[in-house]
Amino acid sequence: MSPLAPDPRLGSARRSFFERGAAPVGAVPDAILHSWQRCQRHGLLVDAQPNAEPLTDGRLRELRQRRERLWRQARPELEGLAAEMTHSGSIVLLTDEDGWILDAEGSTGFLDKAGRVALMPGVRWDETSVGTNAIGTALVEGRALQVRGGEHYFAPHGILTCSAVPIMDPHGQCLGVLDVSGDARLPHLHALALVRQAVAQIEHRGFADGLPDCELLRLHHQPVLLGSAREGVLGFRGGRLVAANRAGLALFGLERHDIGRTPYEALFEQPLSRLADDGVLLDRQGRRLYGLRQPRGTRRAQGAPAQRLPQAPPVVAAVPRGPLFDAAQQAQLHAAGRVLQAGLPVLLQGETGTGKEVFARELHARSARAGRPFVAVNCAALPEGLIESELFGYEEGAFTGARRHGSTGLLRQAEGGVLFLDEIGDMPLALQPRLLRVLQERELSPLGGGKPVKLDFALVCASHCDLPQAVAAGRFRADLYYRIADHVVTLAPLRQHPDRGAVVDALWQQLGHDQALPAATRAALVACAWPGNLRQLSACLRTLVALAGPGQPAGPELLPDVVRNGAADTVPPVLGSTAALGEIAEAAMRQALAACEGNVSAAAKRLGISRSTLYRRLGAPRGG
Repeated sequence: MSPLAPDPRLGSARRSFFERGAAPVGAVPDAILHSWQRCQRHGLLVDAQPNAEPLTDGRLRELRQRRERLWRQARPELEGLAAEMTHSGSIVLLTDEDGWILDAEGSTGFLDKAGRVALMPGVRWDETSVGTNAIGTALVEGRALQVRGGEHYFAPHGILTCSAVPIMDPHGQCLGVLDVSGDARLPHLHALALVRQAVAQIEHRGFADGLPDCELLRLHHQPVLLGSAREGVLGFRGGRLVAANRAGLALFGLERHDIGRTPYEALFEQPLSRLADDGVLLDRQGRRLYGLRQPRGTRRAQGAPAQRLPQAPPVVAAVPRGPLFDAAQQAQLHAAGRVLQAGLPVLLQGETGTGKEVFARELHARSARAGRPFVAVNCAALPEGLIESELFGYEEGAFTGARRHGSTGLLRQAEGGVLFLDEIGDMPLALQPRLLRVLQERELSPLGGGKPVKLDFALVCASHCDLPQAVAAGRFRADLYYRIADHVVTLAPLRQHPDRGAVVDALWQQLGHDQALPAATRAALVACAWPGNLRQLSACLRTLVALAGPGQPAGPELLPDVVRNGAADTVPPVLGSTAALGEIAEAAMRQALAACEGNVSAAAKRLGISRSTLYRRLGAPRGG
């Protein structure tokens, strides 16, 4: 690997902060700047020697014994990742929830180098001891983080680039951190994505023995992923969500703080008995989830979900649910269904939250492929460094971190069914020619060689941005656009619905548990323009139900301020269009980044634009 050139902006940012006392906003990630500021408040002197005295061998043994369960759960990923990191000259570290390093493996040469800055077992790498670093700062921030070279607080640590992800227990409490550290002079493109995948495996293993007095649901939109670390796992006790993994929270747009607060009825339309009947549950948005119910305190048999899961039953053309399919959308569904049946691709255009995936799933349910997989791929959410391998699959040893025996890839998982490429406008430009070739030839070759594989799937794509404008701007290939846009369906935003009151009433009938909706609350809901469209409205109604409680009125005082005060009736520009993006003030983007604590993906989602657009407009640093 070629060494990276020093970043002059980082040196300038350090001088500005440490010598002149200025805050270099935008020059370093917000998470790094906030950490520097915390370190100063802790009284750490940047020119002092970091306090990193290792434990004695006896005390380290005691510490490891107290964290034996964490070490046992993490050991397979620690060893597997370390074997790959040896070839890239990096090391893997496991810490406890206080930042004490329990174990370190990987490149022998870099272990020695790391030891010169006390990055080794028995040393505590929290912020208050060693300043800004991936382990300690990830613990403070509670999220995945990468700290590169001079972003570390203390200058001696500038030799490191570290990628850390907190490990959470089933109840949302931090158990420790998994970290990959290497030479700051070299690129670490895949490190954070690989650590995320390893942590997902560790956290998934935490549910293997079941939970005391807790009933587990193992769920996914794609039956083939049940039993893997990508399945959602939810634990309920007394009808309330008390445990979940990251995938389970993501299925419903929940956060860690929702654990312990969310009732079962706010997530699912049907009772648990339905899952035992045919292995399918409908959530409150009408989406089908395949899964298994694991009784309280029982251990899941290894590999059992794949065998015990009932076959997905053939789905007949269902009566459309609620307000999602009015007369106009019924006509759109009928036309798009005929196009899909003819073997032609369908492109869905619409703002965030207008129901593009719901529309695509209904197309699948009404098609002749209804009994086959529906594979949804969010092109904006895949790790940027791994998107090609995730889509097309790879052979063993194709790249650093490749799993043993390789991977089939998401495209092949859609065999015989429907492939849904969401946010295809955010696909990197360099990857678009290969996707075009696969779509034209319906054949792919995995990364690293291997025999070409024939593909059979119906294609539905979606994007919140205006793809013809993206083509004109050079961000999207014209030949790929014409390949996926044989039939374009534009889903109208909620603010353009001719009868918003009917939408509110129909959704409340689904979500409100037979509670009456006070007139004042309904009036505020109808008056809101809902820039987040149906997704935002549904989330607001679910929150109303949770806040009001059983049998209590959902009064307007429970609504968010922006809805209650009527401020949301002022419709912002359509952020998905190129023209509107040109009018968005840079200050608004920076405010979004600050509100999301430097998380670029979250800020882009908040604004309704792609990550690449946000990077380009602000020069935001990638990763972390």
